[in-house]
Amino acid sequence: MSFILNTLTPIFGLILLGFILRKTHRLGESAASELNRLVVWLCLPALLFNLTAKAELADIWHTGFVLTFTLASLGTFILTLLWRSHRGAPLTTASLDALGASYANTGYVGIPLCLFVLGDNGLAPALIATLIVVSLLFAIAVICVEVSLQKGQGISRAIAKVGIALLKNPLVISPLIGIAWNLLNLDVPAVAGALLTLLGDATVPCALISLGAFLAHKQPGRAQGAPALVSIKLLAQPLLAWLLATYVFALPPLWASAAVLLSALPTGTGPYMLAEFYQQNAAVVSRTILLSTLGSVFSLSVLLIWL
Repeated sequence: MSFILNTLTPIFGLILLGFILRKTHRLGESAASELNRLVVWLCLPALLFNLTAKAELADIWHTGFVLTFTLASLGTFILTLLWRSHRGAPLTTASLDALGASYANTGYVGIPLCLFVLGDNGLAPALIATLIVVSLLFAIAVICVEVSLQKGQGISRAIAKVGIALLKNPLVISPLIGIAWNLLNLDVPAVAGALLTLLGDATVPCALISLGAFLAHKQPGRAQGAPALVSIKLLAQPLLAWLLATYVFALPPLWASAAVLLSALPTGTGPYMLAEFYQQNAAVVSRTILLSTLGSVFSLSVLLIWL
């Protein structure tokens, strides 16, 4: 029990601090957005580049883990999309709900959690999962929304738009540059390495405080359906990951534990940002993020005891 408290308290403690600071107006109304920009454009890209540029690539890539986490995420997304569509939700709404049920918060919560639980070796699966969530899962959701909004005017335009967006995304580009740097056997200059390390070390506190500040905001509109999405996210997705990791791909213990932990994470802020970008009702995904984050305190505690 002390291990669980020592693991989860720093993570959710920082989220709580961000929440309190925003609620008491010690942080301004745009604090969550600005801290998020800092993490997305500087801190996390520096961390991802440093890892991929310096690591042995064979140590940060595991095919079975990639397939396990990808299938668990996509399976959850597709099943939720079909369920919400069957219930009469428009494709745009169903896509956002499906993303809310499958979009694990690998960057803000997953990286620190894996580091605390699995040590330095936990950073590799967290990195891979982040790339899958940020690039593949998010891209598929964007394509679905674009297809819905264009009302059958063509999927090629949506795919092209997603491709351009991904090429501009620092969370996708920075590890790709790091891998290229690694393959070319280039050294990272000492001064640049020190700067990147400082930025990378700021990732966890800034990201978690930003998440707390975001959760402090009230979102207008009705949020019916959020509890069901939270149940899918915190229970169904990790169960699917466990079945795949154990009975299909027979992953080594560390990679299997990482796959289940990362699949059991609360919903990240990606669905909310997508809803805001397309000017859709963000109440459901916002409530899903809040409830899944609160619920994950208990679900992750039980999962850590079981693992």
